[in-house]
Amino acid sequence: MKYLHHIFYFLLVFGTVNGYAQGEYRAEALAYSKEGYKLVWADEFNGDGEPDPANWKFEHGFLRNEEQQWYQKNNAWCEDGKLIIEGRAEVKPNPLFIAGSKDWRRKQEHIRYTSSSIHTSGLQSWQYGRFVMRGKIDVSSGLWPAWWTLGVAGRWPSNGEIDIMEYYKGKLLANIAIGTKEPYKAEWYSKTRSITSLGGNDWASKFHVWRMDWTATFIALYVDDQLLLKVDVDQLHNKDGTNINPFRQSHYMLLNLAMGGINGGALGDTKFPNRFEIDYVRVYQQ
Repeated sequence: MKYLHHIFYFLLVFGTVNGYAQGEYRAEALAYSKEGYKLVWADEFNGDGEPDPANWKFEHGFLRNEEQQWYQKNNAWCEDGKLIIEGRAEVKPNPLFIAGSKDWRRKQEHIRYTSSSIHTSGLQSWQYGRFVMRGKIDVSSGLWPAWWTLGVAGRWPSNGEIDIMEYYKGKLLANIAIGTKEPYKAEWYSKTRSITSLGGNDWASKFHVWRMDWTATFIALYVDDQLLLKVDVDQLHNKDGTNINPFRQSHYMLLNLAMGGINGGALGDTKFPNRFEIDYVRVYQQ
């Protein structure tokens, strides 16, 4: 396995790449190597078509936070060296519909928006490391793109959640969640930056690099090397009576584009189709 990692590292650093210039790839890997980091996994999204099934699974349907989108497979694909997750305005029958239901998933007769959410659960997971994603988000009203992790064991939020990149309502968020005594209620460690303070629509029109450094001591979340949030891991024991620390276990990652819901806000005059674009995702470990 170590031999394969060395081959992968060599191809990434010295081979042909798409998107980012080859020199910038090399600079990242060599800079991280000086800190003792080695590449252990990456998806460069260089093939066309469906995301690599060895790395990613799809979520389906209405899932969480009373969001407006129906997750489906055909809204995510690889093209020109990038993963595209596309939000669409399209009307379809809701297969979950039950007349008179009060359940938000079942009470609407029609799906009005679709998108995709992909994750590595059951395929790839990691405990500690440097996680890096280069992507571009649209900051139109009601959009809620995210790159995040969940612990492989336990029920949310006691399995732990890290939102390395999350955006809604004009704010970029960096969040960490642990469990409380109330089921499905999290305690959050969170910092936000307004998109205006970062550069507004001009900033959002470009690709940026989000990073998490997760060690046995701390979790630090960055955008373009600007520190957004840093929390000591020893602070992150669940307050659900177990005192378990969900950040001393492996986590898997998710990439999704949500819309509306509890936090996303009104879609207003947002234009569709709309995209969350990802150039690459990489994991380094010491």
